[in-house]
Amino acid sequence: MEMSSLLDTLIGVVLAGGAWWAGTLSREVKRLEILLNRTREDYATKTELRDDMDRLMEALHRLEDKLDRALRRE
Repeated sequence: MEMSSLLDTLIGVVLAGGAWWAGTLSREVKRLEILLNRTREDYATKTELRDDMDRLMEALHRLEDKLDRALRRE
């Protein structure tokens, strides 16, 4: 086998590996872009968070009142 054939084969293997790596990297970037877009769509607004916190605080106050009433009876 001549040196030029060996060198051509080696260059071909390196290029094939580089193409595979670039394709894998491209697919991963595309996947991350999709996930980022989904995160933007599902992002909660300040108003939504404030409403959820208000409901949570109301539930905690009701629980606190029930505990106070239960402790007073004993």
